[in-house]
Amino acid sequence: MENNTFNERGAATNQDEIICKNCAAKLVFAPGTTSLKCEFCGALNEIEIKKEAIEELNFNAYFEKKEKSEDTQEITTVKCNACGATVTLAPNVVSDICAFCGNPLVIKEGTKSTVIKPKSLLPFAIDQKKALEAFRRWINKLWFAPTALKKYAQQSEKLSGIYIPHWTYDTSTSTQYSGQRGDDYQDTEYYTDDKGNRKSRTVTKTRWTSVSGRVVKFFNDVIVVASKSLPEKYLRKLEPWDLDKLITFDEKFLSGFKAESYQVGLNDGFETAKKIMEPDIRKLIEKDIGGDHQRISSMNTSYSSITFKHILLPVWISAYRFKEKIYRFMINARTGEVQGERPYSIIKILLAILAGIIIIGGAIYLYYYFLHGK
Repeated sequence: MENNTFNERGAATNQDEIICKNCAAKLVFAPGTTSLKCEFCGALNEIEIKKEAIEELNFNAYFEKKEKSEDTQEITTVKCNACGATVTLAPNVVSDICAFCGNPLVIKEGTKSTVIKPKSLLPFAIDQKKALEAFRRWINKLWFAPTALKKYAQQSEKLSGIYIPHWTYDTSTSTQYSGQRGDDYQDTEYYTDDKGNRKSRTVTKTRWTSVSGRVVKFFNDVIVVASKSLPEKYLRKLEPWDLDKLITFDEKFLSGFKAESYQVGLNDGFETAKKIMEPDIRKLIEKDIGGDHQRISSMNTSYSSITFKHILLPVWISAYRFKEKIYRFMINARTGEVQGERPYSIIKILLAILAGIIIIGGAIYLYYYFLHGK
């Protein structure tokens, strides 16, 4: 019988592949490499990268066959009662700290669900040490940050590596539109000035013409965040991701890290993708209308040849509690880009205002002192 264990996603993997051949300790993925590293003896065990093309799945075909699809798997997840993050832990883990909010995560009863398998991922390229350095540099640049925050940034154990689920969509779009084209022209305008003199001036006016037409555009790899555990605006600021470096999904890259299960479904994700694509379509319509000004009255977009990927992207995360509020920080584990929420120190702000008042008051005093003498 094959000897299996479970990784952080709860998926079965061959035990021999994650156990050190030298000392039998558990191996963890070493960021920036393609190896599993033993934290006890330091041995590196190379991961064989699968030479497979990154697969795009047919969007419509998936919904037709999803009940029996080979592209799905059953997993057991645990939901954080504080922030709602949904993660999968190893079967023998009974408690942990939620990386998304810092609250205790007590495992009582998991929930089984059928999800779409991730087909590809970007491995961690930046290790915890480099991520912590980037985090500290970011904090040091924050004006009026609480002193406690800088102390917090010295604690490496507060930084957790998590694979965040994303969808990517490819689609061809065809948009019928109607609107108006505005062309500027010069005209002479006559007026009477304050002295009663009749004068003329050149003014710019716009001639509007009704227009309609159709534009087409192909979108490749529209990224949609499939997590609700972190502020989407900050996750999107972690972009761009080097999706051209995606590799075929392999459980071994998850060893030593957590992975969140997606909370935004495939269909809802595509609705979000439509909103992401809309500004580009509007720009294309405005270009097609031409002229000096454009007005879009209506636009009706149809989508065809839709394909998708479920991918995992690596993020270092830290949660910081200040005055009963949770602040989250995240680091792109490929580029080192740092984004996040930040608290302000009221005391530092008040001291800065007081210092400003003193400086301004001193400057005024010196001005009058030298201007009028003693």
